[in-house]
Amino acid sequence: MVQPDNIRNAVEENLSTFHSIDINNIHQCCQNNPVGKMLPDAFYIHILALHTLDPWLQEYESRARTCSERSRNSALPKVQVATIVKFSTNKPKISYLFYPDFDTDPHPALQASIQVDVETLEVGYRDYSDSENPPILHRKETFVTPEYPLYEEFAALTRAQVALGLLNHPKGIGTKLGWEQRLQVFGVEVQGHRLIKREGGSTATNIVPKIDRHKAAIIRPDLSRPVRLALELGLFSPETTFFDYGCGHGGDVNRIAEHGYTSCGWDPYYSPDTPKIAADIVNIGFVINVIENQSERREALIQAWELTQKVLLVAAQVLISDIKRGVIAYGDGIITNRNTFQKYYEQEELKIYIDQVLGVDAIPVALGVYFVFRDEAEAELFRASRFRSRATTPKIRLCVKRFEEHQELLTPLMNFMTERGRMPIKGELPQESAIVQEFGSLRRAFNTIIQATDSEEWQAIADKRRQDLMVYLALCNFSRRPRLGQLTPAVQEDILGLYSSYKQACLDADQMLRSLGNTELIIKRCQESKVGKKLPNSLWVHISALQAVDPLLRLYEGCASRTLGRLEEANVIKFHLKTPKISYLFYPDFDINPHPILSKVMTIDLRDLHVTYQDYDLEDDPPILHQIDALVTPDYPQYEKFAKLTRQEEDRGLFDNWKSISRLSGWKKCLKENYTVINGYKLGWCKDVDAYKLKLLKAAAKTRQRNRLKLLNSKEGEILEESKI
Repeated sequence: MVQPDNIRNAVEENLSTFHSIDINNIHQCCQNNPVGKMLPDAFYIHILALHTLDPWLQEYESRARTCSERSRNSALPKVQVATIVKFSTNKPKISYLFYPDFDTDPHPALQASIQVDVETLEVGYRDYSDSENPPILHRKETFVTPEYPLYEEFAALTRAQVALGLLNHPKGIGTKLGWEQRLQVFGVEVQGHRLIKREGGSTATNIVPKIDRHKAAIIRPDLSRPVRLALELGLFSPETTFFDYGCGHGGDVNRIAEHGYTSCGWDPYYSPDTPKIAADIVNIGFVINVIENQSERREALIQAWELTQKVLLVAAQVLISDIKRGVIAYGDGIITNRNTFQKYYEQEELKIYIDQVLGVDAIPVALGVYFVFRDEAEAELFRASRFRSRATTPKIRLCVKRFEEHQELLTPLMNFMTERGRMPIKGELPQESAIVQEFGSLRRAFNTIIQATDSEEWQAIADKRRQDLMVYLALCNFSRRPRLGQLTPAVQEDILGLYSSYKQACLDADQMLRSLGNTELIIKRCQESKVGKKLPNSLWVHISALQAVDPLLRLYEGCASRTLGRLEEANVIKFHLKTPKISYLFYPDFDINPHPILSKVMTIDLRDLHVTYQDYDLEDDPPILHQIDALVTPDYPQYEKFAKLTRQEEDRGLFDNWKSISRLSGWKKCLKENYTVINGYKLGWCKDVDAYKLKLLKAAAKTRQRNRLKLLNSKEGEILEESKI
């Protein structure tokens, strides 16, 4: 390490106007740049593309460049001849990477690197020229601008490699030897910037390694994900039978039996003598992804479907978040270091595979989990139920003697109207005869209910149910919209009771579906949303509040969730405004931490249904959430507590520098600088704060509070005036 000595003074003198280093700002600027390669902890860009960076980031890089140039280490190469600049996005560090063969070598090797700590101004140097296994580059076109002379040549090579699957599982190919091994396994080589099949050498298809399929079976402490979801979503009824195709150690079979259902399973290794018998619900969970032979994989799925009388549960591994070294490519998957095979599907790829093999329209339930219904009407009922919003039975507002005398009798009718948004037809309500005997008809009984409640609230419920159906019918158009007779009787009656005809319902749904092509309208609905947290480029909504957003936005989100499913644990949904994307975020401590920490994110690009996934569980400085009251509706159980804390934090000015507090470290620094502590959902002052300083802070908070209340009163006045008009 080269010590800075007097470099610090010279650099700081020269760059006295440079603002303080903001890691969050660095990360944001890098992420938003149109050119460059973004990885979890770093951003890489060609030195000739630095002009595309945000001016602040260019100034930041200039500081590191000056520091390197003024270093007294004569062995350091000049940064002007560096090829790639690496910006660390989790610490104040810039590296200059030297790839002398960048233009000529399709996968150039790193020759040397200079590391500059922009905070301490220390300069480091590492020489890779004698390394037998240096780091190499892939996807070279991502580092340069489209105007770069060799851009198309670089991009064409990448497209060919992606199509062959060479770049899958990138952690194993970042070095020269790892890449050479990958090429050998695939039986190809790269000449110039062209991918060609190796002549005379063995290819991956010539190698038939021994696969120990049974080792892929794991012992779970609980139900597997697909079976647990089937239970939670009400697919099991008292008489339901269950069969586990490829049951492994039999965990699901035993636990379903403990729930009181008839249950058995078959496995080629652990239970080969158990007969394969038909059942209402058949599970083939995490089986097809461990069968290396494609025809056997297909046959297993078909056999499981043939045994299915009502619902088939299909689950497979998708979206690898962390692939260890020690795996090799084989067929269309990988062989692990335990001699087990794993086929990792893209979420959309898995749906297409199930649909094509079985000739069905599989329903996504969670990441890597699909349900396939034998009865199309039941499938449509399940789909419709997933887009049914929550409604609350209107409160009793007036004392009506006849209602009070028969409230218990009328409650089932009120519950039905809340659930369906319409009057029940003959035979739908078990208590119908008793109600009719007392009131003469269901309509007269409902008139009595209206006298004690608010008729507008019942109309709002009907409108909500009408919107639910419109969203459902619009989404049906992505596959094959069912005929009215193909729907369950209850859904048929919903449509006929809430619309003039099925044709009119479909016309309304088609009109809303066409509106999705209007990007400006989507942005406008997000910006005008009465629910959710509005940021310049996105709208954030808690999953409990999704049903309260504009129907067009529900449809927009439905385009992602209907086709690919949501991240199973997700509790926050992010609508992107600049690009047609939906993100599902999981904050495990949303209800117990006033500033929840982000655990996982799944983002779906609606243009090509590409899914990206990021796990923050092991990060030292994860993103956190603020103002969580804005994400939920006022009827959320802890809304008042959330809102009160947000008001206090706003009054103290804790949100004034938004970019600096998006991650945990920045938030802790902000609290420290403002002498603030958080106990539960209450703010306090640090005990060691100077008395005079505390007086100033309290005065500033009081001023902000007055301004906030003044603005609030002004808005309420405007709303009142508008209501008079």
